[in-house]
Amino acid sequence: MTAPDRRFPRRVYREGAEPDVRFSLANERTFLAWIRTSLALLAGGVALEALALGLQPGFRLAASLVLIVAGIAAPAQAWIGWMRTERALRRDRPLPSAALSLPLGIAVVGAGVLVLLGVLTA
Repeated sequence: MTAPDRRFPRRVYREGAEPDVRFSLANERTFLAWIRTSLALLAGGVALEALALGLQPGFRLAASLVLIVAGIAAPAQAWIGWMRTERALRRDRPLPSAALSLPLGIAVVGAGVLVLLGVLTA
């Protein structure tokens, strides 16, 4: 008799067959990389505002907010991406793309432009 599968989230693990463990672990490492990215974005946004590095205040605040919002969005990408990829692995389907990669990249570039403008106008 097999014990019931109690892994979370059940909606992912109840589908398909067990994939090669190497692929599941790679998916988990990608999830953790998104979490680290989120922490870095949050820390950068807080540090930019807290340290008041001689930037023009409006641009500094805007860049901080962009980084903090991106840092809040990154864990959503991590979780949704992990679930979609794990489901695709279990169903032996093509892997999905990361939906928020481009918007988060644009946010980081936007924050960089705001910091540059803050330096140039200070």
